[in-house]
Amino acid sequence: MILKRTLTFLLCLVSASVFAQDWNKKKCAVVLTYDDALNTHLDKVIPALDSVKLKGTFYLIASSPAFTKRLPEWRKAAANKHELANHSLFHPCDGRQPGRSFVIPDYDLATYTVRRITDEIKMTNAALEAVDGKKEHTFAYPCGDTKVAGVNFIDGLKNDLVAARGVQGVYVPKTETDVYNVGSFMINGQTGDELIAMVKKAMETNSMIVFLFHGVGGEHSLNVSLEAHRQLLQFLKKNEKDIWNTTFIEAAKHLKATASAKK
Repeated sequence: MILKRTLTFLLCLVSASVFAQDWNKKKCAVVLTYDDALNTHLDKVIPALDSVKLKGTFYLIASSPAFTKRLPEWRKAAANKHELANHSLFHPCDGRQPGRSFVIPDYDLATYTVRRITDEIKMTNAALEAVDGKKEHTFAYPCGDTKVAGVNFIDGLKNDLVAARGVQGVYVPKTETDVYNVGSFMINGQTGDELIAMVKKAMETNSMIVFLFHGVGGEHSLNVSLEAHRQLLQFLKKNEKDIWNTTFIEAAKHLKATASAKK
């Protein structure tokens, strides 16, 4: 009886340890994503990531000059295992929503058809493949908008996209996760300590956190300082035995590999 109880206790300990190390054998996953194809991503972010051997996912607008005029640099980033990902051809957003005065009529998602947004996303995939040579890509919804004329346009693109990132600020669990609308935390003005605290919560809850950056050190109204970003990277590097830093596509594949993931 004593031996049986001892074995049961040890099995419980092993199970708890496995659960706590469920993100590629680590306590949590951290995905660093950067939107809108900004020059600062090439000039500041990628060198900072490379300096500590961490990886990022860059959601690129295929028509952005920071993409079209700097293709060799994006190709180099992809060769160094950073993810080049799809943020659409023109970044259309629904201009009817509050705070959308920046939306111009030509690229107002409210006037799009499903066919148009689908074609533009597929064209962006083709542009990305021409740069990184990869046939698999993920997508991030511009402004977090998921529908055209009331239709979830991603439904017709699941054969073209591995997964998609949304903007809902949630810690991502290993169970019951919709890989075509994975939540993320939009970053704007947080300090390094605040960013680190967010990671610590992911570690405590054995979950994944996806950061959504735009400007880093400027170039966008949604911005975080270079110092805060640097502090976050240093923390991730210092704690890499417990934190799985990975790209969005690899995290999505990891989720898809679990039976409870919504594919």
